[in-house]
Order: sequence, then C-alpha cells, then structure tokens
Amino acid sequence: MSLSLTLFRGATSWKVPQACCRQLSTYVTKMRYLFELKEDDEACRKAQSSGRFYLFHSLAPLLQKSGNRYRVLPFRASELERILAKFGQGTQKIEHSVLIGCSDQHEAWFALDLALGNPHSSGSLQKSEMESELQGAFIELRQALFQLNEKDASLISMAQALLRWHDCHQFCGKSGQPTQKNVAGSKRVCTSSKMIYYPQMSPVVITLVSDGTRCLLARQSSFPKGMYSALAGFCDMGETIEESVQREVAEEVGLEVDSLQYSASQHWSFPNSSLMIACHTTVRPGQTEIQVNLQELETAKWFSLEEVVAALKRKGPPTSQQDGAIPFWLPPKVAIAHHLIQEWVQKQSSPSNLA
Repeated sequence: MSLSLTLFRGATSWKVPQACCRQLSTYVTKMRYLFELKEDDEACRKAQSSGRFYLFHSLAPLLQKSGNRYRVLPFRASELERILAKFGQGTQKIEHSVLIGCSDQHEAWFALDLALGNPHSSGSLQKSEMESELQGAFIELRQALFQLNEKDASLISMAQALLRWHDCHQFCGKSGQPTQKNVAGSKRVCTSSKMIYYPQMSPVVITLVSDGTRCLLARQSSFPKGMYSALAGFCDMGETIEESVQREVAEEVGLEVDSLQYSASQHWSFPNSSLMIACHTTVRPGQTEIQVNLQELETAKWFSLEEVVAALKRKGPPTSQQDGAIPFWLPPKVAIAHHLIQEWVQKQSSPSNLA
C-alpha cells in the first residue's frame, strides 16, 4: 500500500548505472512515455486516436453494476466518435479529454466529461439518453467508490480530480483572460499573462492518536451513523506536516502530541482533490483527557484494542441492536484511515508489546 524509501547519508562514493548495458523496466518506459505525451501535443493527439476513454457526466463516472460491485466502461476512440456523432457532437469534443495513464503496452487512457465545457444546455449530451446508449449509469463517485476495485477506484478518482480542476481553472487569476489546456491536460496556459497553471491538490494530515494501549477515534455529524475514524484536517499555509498534526490534535480534542511517525499517503477525492498524509501519534503521558471541539467534531473517544479488533471484523455498517444502538464501525479498506487502524492493531498485537 505504501512505498518504503531508504535514505543513505554520508556516502563517499557512487557508481554510474550502466544504462547502456541494461534494458529499462516496463515501469520506467511507461513513465517516460507518459512524460512524452504530456510534453508533446502531437504525440498526445496521435495517442488519442488509438486510446481508451473513460466517460463522465458532470463529474459522475460511467459505471456498470456487476453484482454488488461496480465496474468501469472504457471506450475506444472509434466507439467514442460514433457515440458523439449519434448525439450531434463533433470529434472536437475529444479535445476536452485529459490524459490519466496508460497500459504496459502504451495504450493511452483518457477521461472525458460529456457535460462539462457546454455552457448551454442545448449543447450538452443528455444524461439519460447517454446512459441508455452506453448501457451504464453515471454514478456519483462518493456513492460508488467503495464498490469499485482498488485499481479502478484510484484511476477514476484521479480522472475526476483532473476534470474538476480544469473546469474550475478556465480563467487566469492574474489577467482574467481564458486559459488554454495542452492536449494532455497536464497544464493550462494564459497567453496574456504568460502564466502556466498546473493541477493542484490540497495536503491533508490524518493521524491515529494513541496513549500506548488505546487509540482515539472521532466522528463528524456528516459521517454515516456509528462510524468513527482518525483525526484529519487540512494543512495551513507555511506549516510542516509535524506542525499540522500537532495543531489538528490540539484543536479537535485538546491534546498535545508527544511523538509522530509517518505511515503512508493516499489521494482522496472529497470534498475536492486532497493528498492524505497518514501518521501515527502518541500523546504525552498522563494527558489523555479529551476536550472535544464541537465546532469540528460530534464526539471523540478512546477505544481499547479489543473494541477496535471487533470493529475491524464487521463488514460494512452494522445493523441496529435491539435497544436501537449501532455498534461502532470503521472506514472501509479503501480509506487510508482503515490502513492506519490496522497498523496500530498489528503493532499492539506484536510480541514486543504483549511482553
């Protein structure tokens, strides 16, 4: 789920890689190919003619129900051109697409929103008509995300974020003039001010607080009933990750962080594109009394290892008990909060902690 990076300090010598004597890996050649498409408009146009397209309507991806799951429905360029022609749209609509990746065989993948970029309803492709023709449905990503496999969820989340960014950055913040995207959608340029805009996302820290034997979980009023998660908040301008974590914990539950350990990161689509930076933190000994900031949270509680293990075994929202209470449950596996909680349980259950 995460990459482990090793840093070497104080090295006194290094070797030049023998690039001429080895073949580049599939991953390296794929990344080089994507870089070329982002930098070369003509190469990207050529890739569009043989690529696959993931379709959206007002930022909702086109999906098809498969049992209790959803699957994506990519279309080849020739199929897309036929569909656009049927609904009275020219192939110039494809110019609004954005590059989102490629296969190991260098088949480029693009995302195209059939509703965005049409200021007048008469020029917009009607959602219900498109769904009938495409044999799928445009489903809100928040509703479908947990029912997609991990690969599709990641790809569709990134595609939606990039489409949203382009829709919200059509004008230059300095000159007020329209900006133009390159073919790949990796940037937008204002010819008036010469400003270049690149897609951005907001950094968010998410931290699981522990006092050594318990972990602290909280819920907002917007959460599904009974669900608790780790503390999270946006980084402020000028803050380090450490400072953001310290501030968020102090603001939301009135505790001071004693130590911090980085865990992993994850792109998160909601409410807009965010980079979730996950950490484990412990609080200062003897300072575990929670003071909930009710402007931020509905409630926050300490949970024992046994309670958390029982919650991890629950699949999805539990049903109400006879007294009407709902046992607390945790975010699904696709969320990085779930990853943090699992890590904490594994650490608590290790022989060194049980000794």
